[in-house]
Amino acid sequence: MPELVRFPLEVGGSVLVEVEPEPGMQRAARPGSVLKEASATLERALHQVRDAASAAMAEFLAMPRRPDELEIKFGLKLDAQAGAVIARTGMQGQFEIKLKWIRDGLVPAPAEEQPPPEA
Repeated sequence: MPELVRFPLEVGGSVLVEVEPEPGMQRAARPGSVLKEASATLERALHQVRDAASAAMAEFLAMPRRPDELEIKFGLKLDAQAGAVIARTGMQGQFEIKLKWIRDGLVPAPAEEQPPPEA
């Protein structure tokens, strides 16, 4: 059964996040009454993941031939104790990186619209 974690916000208030319970023994509670308090604010939890994304981006932008476009995708998982962590796929962490170079610095021409096929 999913649990709720309350993450305080630095500007005041809080946000409830539904999380998967930790494996192992759980304290008995009525359904819907499991609420944990996060050990850090939501902003502080996200700060660590933001730093990881920034470090990855800096590495790719330091390439001898910089990409014209850089896209980094990753999933986040929120946890009461750990804060924000990069979600995993299977047995490994996940970063999806997309680099794009435009040949000779030329921007590709937009594709011409094709008229719909006649019926």
